[in-house]
Amino acid sequence: MKLLIIGAGPGGYETAVEAAKRGMEVTLINEGPLGGTCLNEGCIPTKTFCHYAQLIEENLKAGLDCKPSFVTAAERRQAVIQQLRSGVELLLKGVQVIQGRAAFKDARTVLCNGQEYTADRIIIATGSLSASLPVPGAESCITSKEILELTQAPESLCVIGGGVIGLEFASIFRSFGSEVTVLEFCPTILPRFDTDLAKRLKQSLSRRGINIEVQAQVTRIDGNTVTYVKKEKEFTVQADKVLMAVGRRPNVEGLNLEAAGIEYSRKGIAVNDSFETSVPGIYAVGDVTGGIMLAHAATYQGLRALNSICGQKDSIRFDLVPAAVFTMPEVAMAGLTEEQCKEQGIEFRCLKSFYRANGKAVSMDQTDGYCKLITGADGSILGAHLMGAHASDLIHEIAAVMNLNGTLEQMQSVIHAHPTLSEVLQSAIHE
Repeated sequence: MKLLIIGAGPGGYETAVEAAKRGMEVTLINEGPLGGTCLNEGCIPTKTFCHYAQLIEENLKAGLDCKPSFVTAAERRQAVIQQLRSGVELLLKGVQVIQGRAAFKDARTVLCNGQEYTADRIIIATGSLSASLPVPGAESCITSKEILELTQAPESLCVIGGGVIGLEFASIFRSFGSEVTVLEFCPTILPRFDTDLAKRLKQSLSRRGINIEVQAQVTRIDGNTVTYVKKEKEFTVQADKVLMAVGRRPNVEGLNLEAAGIEYSRKGIAVNDSFETSVPGIYAVGDVTGGIMLAHAATYQGLRALNSICGQKDSIRFDLVPAAVFTMPEVAMAGLTEEQCKEQGIEFRCLKSFYRANGKAVSMDQTDGYCKLITGADGSILGAHLMGAHASDLIHEIAAVMNLNGTLEQMQSVIHAHPTLSEVLQSAIHE
């Protein structure tokens, strides 16, 4: 079977590798460097800066005078990208990789570099682009791509958007000495996360000196001046750099989806549970569908699409996609929030524990954090919400249990090593 994939982010290249392993003849068309946004201007380079920012914070707590420079972090960022990009190239040795922009000619033919490519099945995995507010002066802002290309930390930074991207950069640049202001339109930061978690994170980031204004509607941007309205009063923020971080939008530009008859809107390409589009045999995965815009979600969506193509069933649960925010402290979640339970009329209770009562957290001087588990009346685990050191790692224990329909009673019998941060989970379970 011939498979054509458009886009080489995680949803594209990992699906291509797996399809080649299954014996398919795979062609991968990609515009830009391999790895997509995640590897080149998103998850990976951002986490490199997060690592150095963490070192700065730990050194400060320890009273040490050594402080990694922004230049050092920037150089390491590029080295990490190159190393991982080379790894992707090796993985794709069994795949025909075409560099260029793809566009549909019809439902079975794709044009690239003046050549026609046909396949039995096609998967669209073109990812997303930075979104922007429709306000005067928005074009003068930098995006998550440009901010990663800076060679020095600005003295002041205004971040428009208090979601995952905006808060990670706010946290990073605060550690490197920037005066940071975050403007968020919604009543809380991280609007899609549990409200309790978001409030606690806001308090923690504020203690680090990050100024966060919620319910702030940005109305215009004049160079380095951002004007916003809050409670019917107008305010301004002056900053050396202004980062537009109001989310991302599906990248459907130039694909000529109309020629193939593929249904889509500004929200993304419409797909069913198998990630098949309105045209049989054409699939779309990842950010381009406008759903869960996370690299790991794209990877598993690609696997679901491939399984569908091969006529195989799987047990992947897309209602349990873990999410993590690499601020300091980290936050992570899986499953339902307390607000969602209330909206859906689900009977539940919340179990909580705190890092300050955890021996490992105290020894690490990382006591700012907590765990919140949401359980059903039958003992099922409906959601998990963590804030604190290594929250992005700890969340997967709960996610695994939830995927296997485990219960609170079963988790109470699992022995955890002492002293470890994972005991925060056990403390909540035994509340």
